[in-house]
Amino acid sequence: MTPPWLIPAFVLVLGYLLGSIPFGLLLTRFTGAGDLRQIGSGNIGATNVLRTGRKGLAAATLLLDLLKGVVAVQIGAALVDGGGPMAGAMAFIGHCYPVWLRFAGGKGVATMMGVVTALYWPAGILFAIVWLGALFGTKWSSVGGMAAAVSAPIALWFMGRIELVPVAMAMALILLWRHRANIARLMRGTEPKIGADKT
Repeated sequence: MTPPWLIPAFVLVLGYLLGSIPFGLLLTRFTGAGDLRQIGSGNIGATNVLRTGRKGLAAATLLLDLLKGVVAVQIGAALVDGGGPMAGAMAFIGHCYPVWLRFAGGKGVATMMGVVTALYWPAGILFAIVWLGALFGTKWSSVGGMAAAVSAPIALWFMGRIELVPVAMAMALILLWRHRANIARLMRGTEPKIGADKT
């Protein structure tokens, strides 16, 4: 007889492993664009990939980081009741803190959008709208990501998906923590805008 904790534990581990795949780092390395950790901010996300001058690679990184959140939620939901939020949250944590990179991962915006979209697509659409609106409105990548993250639990609350608010809130808080250096620069007025060397 299978222990009742085994499948939920498997879902958590699988979600983490999916999320921890560093697509930005792998794509830039395999295409000869260099070590992403030595470029710009050193972050492994799509914004830093864009600094290599490879817009296609940046778009691919964004899509793949988003999709790993989507896939984790779908697999988790298929394996166990309530497994979608569990696996999605772990994919987000895996992206931010991948064991392969000594827990120095990305900031989680694209992966969080994938998780939120897979859990409840209207909230995911709003996430994207807020992200792009704040991004292009302010020209600060960090502001776009943080605004979108904060909007997710609020949107889920008003859309009646109260059961999803805790996981969205947890991801938003982690994302804000991952942006703490950006927040400090914003407060000092030194945060560079899109096209600068570092965010």
